[in-house]
Amino acid sequence: MSASDEPIVIVGGGIAGIAAGVRLAEAGQRVMLLETRTKLGGRATSFDDVRTGETIDNCQHVALGCCTNFVDLLRRLAADHLIDWQRAIHWFERGGRSSTIQPSRIAPAPGHLSLDFARARFLSVNEKTAIARAILAMLRAHREEHAGETFGAWLAKHGQPRGAIEKFWEPVIVSACNLACDTVSAAIALHVFQEGFLAHREAPIMGVPDAPLRTLYDGATPIIEAAGGAVRVRTGVASIRPDGVTTSAGESIEAKAVICAVPFERVGALVSPELREIDPRFDQLVGLTHSPILGVHLVFDRPVMTTPNAVLVDAPTQWLFRKNDDGSAVHAVISAADDWLGLGEREVVTRVLADVRTWLNTDAEVRSGRPVMEKRATWAPTPGSEAHRPPAEGPSGIVLAGTYVQTGWPCTMEGATRSGYTAAEALLGTGDRLVLDSLRPQLPVRVLAGAWARGG
Repeated sequence: MSASDEPIVIVGGGIAGIAAGVRLAEAGQRVMLLETRTKLGGRATSFDDVRTGETIDNCQHVALGCCTNFVDLLRRLAADHLIDWQRAIHWFERGGRSSTIQPSRIAPAPGHLSLDFARARFLSVNEKTAIARAILAMLRAHREEHAGETFGAWLAKHGQPRGAIEKFWEPVIVSACNLACDTVSAAIALHVFQEGFLAHREAPIMGVPDAPLRTLYDGATPIIEAAGGAVRVRTGVASIRPDGVTTSAGESIEAKAVICAVPFERVGALVSPELREIDPRFDQLVGLTHSPILGVHLVFDRPVMTTPNAVLVDAPTQWLFRKNDDGSAVHAVISAADDWLGLGEREVVTRVLADVRTWLNTDAEVRSGRPVMEKRATWAPTPGSEAHRPPAEGPSGIVLAGTYVQTGWPCTMEGATRSGYTAAEALLGTGDRLVLDSLRPQLPVRVLAGAWARGG
């Protein structure tokens, strides 16, 4: 086989690998995508629960309107119709009182959330005033100047009272970054607010998959195969080099180029000491750490949720998502779940049930509960972590893709997509920019019309 006939091999079938493979295939490149699991999606996927026979997601994943590249990838996969866009976020206090915050239909950014924020009942007047001052400071902040400090320190410098942190800042940051305010990088947290909430009126609209996560990726294989490529699942990789890979079964695959799109903790085991010697990116990754997420799938004996989503204000369980029409199936999410790691399933369900009953004011009983702990759900965006995030390209010639690559984003589906698009850019060499700007998200008119009509 001549070098021109060799495929571009992508190791890892998560969102980053899928994004790179789709863009390369669309450009006429022959791609071989290798995934060790039986399905695509990486940590943002689904599995068949042997207890119930149902297909459930490993954890609830959401996108925002500012996730321009992920939305673009869904369109290419013909899966954008599988996202339910919700413009309203519902905040529940202990006892069941709720407030709704959603972008205004007419007010421009950055004031598009101000009216509902002013009416929110879960914050005191003093807390709202303090938060507003901090938001104004964010609009002027250069986030890269704060990479070495925690967001908690930044909030303290801007006079944020404890109530504002616990009831407002913490729920947003923990869910977006998977770390608490006192441990997350201020630069990453500022990014979340600047681009995810303040930059554009569409930016904070929340997209929740209304089909199993793994179905979002069904369109990837036909696109890759149409360009003469292949997607191979159940194919582990033992080692990689710039011109090929060796599978766990001992098969050698020659490649025109190699994209390594596996989680950061696996990269070092795939490269030889010689490659580590010439390419400092591989040793950079040693400084990254993980943060866990706990998802709990609950089915109740009666409806408990009337809203599609719920932020539980100052509760151990941070978010609830309604998973069926009558609100009797619920997915609970606990991000930065280190304190839950040692708990058994029964205790997890008991604790989450107590939160649901208290914050939604219900006495419903649980018919089934299924916790799913992702111990390595995300890399942890701590102060200084940016120094350990490598660029896509390096001296070895191996291209890296994954949420840990330098994208400016935390560990999200948007960050994964951006890294995949960047990897494709590097190999196409056309000078064309594939990564889309997030500061001007453009959700389809039909999406916005549906979200406005539903009122959330």
